[in-house]
Amino acid sequence: MEEAWTQYKEWCDNQRVLTHDFSAKNSEFVSAELKRAVTYTIEGFCVHTGIARSNFYETYAADPRYRDIVTRMKEECEVDARMKFELGVVDPKLAALWMGKHGYGAKVEALPAGAALDDDPITKSLKEAADAFAKAD
Repeated sequence: MEEAWTQYKEWCDNQRVLTHDFSAKNSEFVSAELKRAVTYTIEGFCVHTGIARSNFYETYAADPRYRDIVTRMKEECEVDARMKFELGVVDPKLAALWMGKHGYGAKVEALPAGAALDDDPITKSLKEAADAFAKAD
């Protein structure tokens, strides 16, 4: 299992992507094959190794002999995702979605009871115009 996990991580870290762009300097389209990394997931590992996810959890995650490696795999998935967000490898707009899988959540500050949010300038102007229009009728 450990060897398969190591091979999967190597595969994730060494994806090749063909990109195309226009070179204004040479007035031509250019192509390049770039090395990119994808985030580690248990689901990706299962697909890569040909194991059904349900079989992975039933067979390996439930077996005390594999408990340590399965725990380490989950922890490495979490650390890998965090590192890729912090390094800008993965779009930060996806952070809540990805990190939610690992138990993280967006911090939302609660307002005191009875407190209201101030309107932004556009909303405030629209409300004033609506009030003025209502008074004119």
